[in-house]
Amino acid sequence: MNAPPAGENRLAAGGFHGSWNALPKRVLPPHRCAVIAHDQLDALAAVWEHHQRSGSELLIIPASRYDDQLAAELEDAGFTLLGTPERRAPTSETTPATPGRIWVSTSGSSGRPKRVAHTLQGLTTVSTPQAARRWLLPFTPGTYAWWQLVTLSLNVPGQDLVTVEADGLSAWPAFAAAEGVTAVSATPTFWRHSLLRDRAAVTALQLEQITLGGEPVDQRLLNELTTAFPEARVSWIYASTETGAAFAVHDGKAGFPVSWLENHTPERPQLRVADGELLVKSPYQSIELQGFVRTGDRAEIHDGRVHITGRISHDQLNIGGSKIAASTVGQVLTDHPSVAWAQVRARRAPLVGELVTAEVVTTTEVDIAELTSWCSSRLPDYAVPRLITFREEVTLKASLKSDL
Repeated sequence: MNAPPAGENRLAAGGFHGSWNALPKRVLPPHRCAVIAHDQLDALAAVWEHHQRSGSELLIIPASRYDDQLAAELEDAGFTLLGTPERRAPTSETTPATPGRIWVSTSGSSGRPKRVAHTLQGLTTVSTPQAARRWLLPFTPGTYAWWQLVTLSLNVPGQDLVTVEADGLSAWPAFAAAEGVTAVSATPTFWRHSLLRDRAAVTALQLEQITLGGEPVDQRLLNELTTAFPEARVSWIYASTETGAAFAVHDGKAGFPVSWLENHTPERPQLRVADGELLVKSPYQSIELQGFVRTGDRAEIHDGRVHITGRISHDQLNIGGSKIAASTVGQVLTDHPSVAWAQVRARRAPLVGELVTAEVVTTTEVDIAELTSWCSSRLPDYAVPRLITFREEVTLKASLKSDL
């Protein structure tokens, strides 16, 4: 039997339960337009209209990110705003749509969100037949990770979507169980937060696919997930708004094989490490970028694998002229059997300029003296955290990342 068209894939979004073909109609004008999406259903309807009928130039902005400053920026860039109260007249002429263009917003973790140009075809990184899955879609509408799941469901039969709004994330395990979710794509922070908050409800799910991305993935979390879900394939994907999807790892190991570097397979992303930074050249990267793109992510090579450890701009600590990566300190802390999560920063201090501080979430009782001693035996003295704060749970932002 032939699989049904992808348009028949099922969606559960808010009160809507139906197929892509049954979505409420969302009319898009023949201009460069920004849809201010008030929920996941609103965003999905705009995508379906773009995909099936209009091809209008499209940017999706969640209402939670919309403010007067963003409105002015969009109007100055020639966007027609949809889904928001009437505003002043645009300060520039309305820009005719560039057929097929889709703008994707960055998370804004390094400052104000940027708009990156793609096409629907470029955002579609999976189009071959896949095992039937019912995917949880927890990502913010309009982000690259959100588009990855949306284009999967648009183009591959058997890939259903179950959306969850930001204000419902705390109850997602029960919701996923009720909706029959079999696959979840999310960040490592999402999984750490969820497992610590309600491990029993999470591990009761009958998952067949777990996909991680958006942040560095360590071996401890991979081991925890493969143990909790022995029947599931656990994958981690490296992708960014600028470079698009670069690679996926399915072997249960942190990092990717060194042999993938400088491997120029036609029509496949190319990977390179230069000065400790990962560079990517991908057929899925923004249409505005050419050649290898500096990702801004630190890459370390050891044990035959390339490990992505964090953002270079955030990761470097300078303590009295001595430098160390915050991720290195964080890894030492999370190697302690009682520490499930750690976030390391520098704090300004007299004389030395900065001191290392850490916030941790623990699974069993442990005191500051023990953690300090643990770090002292594994780190140079200047890198040992001088202030350790205990948190009740892992911080989870709307981006599904921590607050670093």
